[in-house]
Amino acid sequence: MGITAIGYHRPASLADACELGRRLGVPVEILPYPSPGALADAAKSGAWDVGFLGVDPSRATVVDFSPPYLQIDATYLVPAGSSFRNIADADQTGVRIAVSHNSVEDVVLSRLLKRAELRRVETVGAGFDLLRAGNADVLATPRPTALLLSARLPGSRVLEDRFHATLGAMAVPKGQAGRLAYISEFIEEAKASGLVQRAIERANLRGVQVAPPGNQSTK
Repeated sequence: MGITAIGYHRPASLADACELGRRLGVPVEILPYPSPGALADAAKSGAWDVGFLGVDPSRATVVDFSPPYLQIDATYLVPAGSSFRNIADADQTGVRIAVSHNSVEDVVLSRLLKRAELRRVETVGAGFDLLRAGNADVLATPRPTALLLSARLPGSRVLEDRFHATLGAMAVPKGQAGRLAYISEFIEEAKASGLVQRAIERANLRGVQVAPPGNQSTK
């Protein structure tokens, strides 16, 4: 299997990407994407051969997923003075929730929210700018990102509960059965050997755990 391009969004993916290239003995081009949605969209044009992506059934029309390697909490970042103490508090009429367009968080909240309004942006950074400027009341994002951004916004808080736990997996464009089998075996070995845990620790990610062995509903 000749891998030429690996797309990623989360930093903890990089160690696995480099190790995959080493095992295959082929040159690897690392392609960063600004958001999960942009990464998923690029699969349609064949821009990458293997990607690291959050698992969601809505993406199964364009990619096939390996077993998951990460489990990542998704929660809210709220600014100083916010009265919101848990996820349910924010689902109120007039509440504006910034979220990256076509991300797992966007997909999940589109199903869950009854009253609050989603304000879709192209990147998490753009959502943070809305929150900081007072043009959003909440930023929906993975917990590791929320914790990093909170340090840049005095008085802000990351809510303790979550609205979703995203499973991060490797993905291949549809119709690549042989490639999918190979990366699925690689992922299980990477979890068992401690490679994934070491990548999490090197990236200093909080709110992230190694996914348990096996294929947890990645269809």
